[in-house]
Amino acid sequence: MAEDNNEQKVTVDGVEYKLADVSETAKAHIVNIQFVDLQLQQLNNELAVSDTARIGYTNALKGELAKIVDSE
Repeated sequence: MAEDNNEQKVTVDGVEYKLADVSETAKAHIVNIQFVDLQLQQLNNELAVSDTARIGYTNALKGELAKIVDSE
């Protein structure tokens, strides 16, 4: 019997499973993992934005502090 290449599969710890063969509970866990992965990506994006903002604020502060040193 030929394998259907359009079958959805999931890989866990290097083992590939046909999605049609896993239980509904396993499918629910997969959905939850996908949700958490999206949340982690969102948080990583927010962290990158925050890091960039912090660098900008730090540079602005250094510029302001340099004015004090230059005026002394």
